[in-house]
Amino acid sequence: MSNSSPTTQILLLPFLDTRELQLLHFWLFLGIYLAALLRNGLIITAVACDHRLHTPMYFLLLNLSLLDLGSISTTVPKSMANSLWDTRAISYAGCAAQVFLFPFLMSAEFYLLTVMAYDRYVAICRPLHYRTILGSRACVHMAAAAWGSGFLTAVLHTANTLTIPLCQGNALDQFFCEIPQILKLSCSHSHVRYFAVLVVSLCLVFGCFVFILLSYVQIFRTVLRILSEQCRHKAFSTCLPHLAVVSLFITTAMFACLKPPSISSPSLDLVVAVLYSLVPPAVNPLIYSMRNQELKVSIRKVISWMLVNIDKLSITLHKWYLVYPSAGLYIVYGFILLFFLSSNCIDIYGY
Repeated sequence: MSNSSPTTQILLLPFLDTRELQLLHFWLFLGIYLAALLRNGLIITAVACDHRLHTPMYFLLLNLSLLDLGSISTTVPKSMANSLWDTRAISYAGCAAQVFLFPFLMSAEFYLLTVMAYDRYVAICRPLHYRTILGSRACVHMAAAAWGSGFLTAVLHTANTLTIPLCQGNALDQFFCEIPQILKLSCSHSHVRYFAVLVVSLCLVFGCFVFILLSYVQIFRTVLRILSEQCRHKAFSTCLPHLAVVSLFITTAMFACLKPPSISSPSLDLVVAVLYSLVPPAVNPLIYSMRNQELKVSIRKVISWMLVNIDKLSITLHKWYLVYPSAGLYIVYGFILLFFLSSNCIDIYGY
């Protein structure tokens, strides 16, 4: 597409060619999407409703679940709709929204993981000063700083990306508007400007990574000096899930940004994008809930309340379906999947 022709729409990568496989992709993404919605929704509901979980650690976990819901909702629904309606198009405004929202939510999530590492450091290494250092106001300020830093990072990337002219067409080799794929369509002289923005972002990410690493070095040194086996187990049960989430996030995101061009290919780029955009929002709730007894008890109460009040929920869903047929259909599918997951999680994860 020439520079003189304004770009009104972007063509996304079609996952599969045949109609049957497109529908399979739709149902697969729908299952992953609903699983992420339901798992993160259970954590949000449990933390919000259980007063015993009104602590800084669980407040930050609630924010993490909100960011996971936002990130997966930015990319997956449009890809599902394209497969369902057999189209590739996304409007320029929709693409611009993805270009802003996805980096915003992912950057804010990484900054929030840094804050959560500091929370674990204070709780384990300086337990007597925990309430003084991480009071409710300080916790809210740090969470707001994570969201605000993600917003500023996204503004920087979005302003830089959307002002770059597209000289090589408008077809992306990705299922959502990913910034590296958009840059492949840009003019060659525009890459220098983006490189400067990327260096600034990588410096911030590296600083957060070093902070997390140093925090966990101190945490493990303190935990290994704890004589009580019960206290040591409780410390590990709160730290290991966060460390696993950080490792998953850094591994997938860094590989997506820093993989050598020599090994880059459309299929590899697609696999990496699926890993860092779909897997963390669906897996993070399981990682946090498998070893956390307090959270498991609260989630069990939420599920029990839903099962006890299933008649009221059914009436409400029926009313929503009559008013909003499409939205009601998605909600019905969600609750069916919730009951299926809850019945299986009792045996698998001990809920």
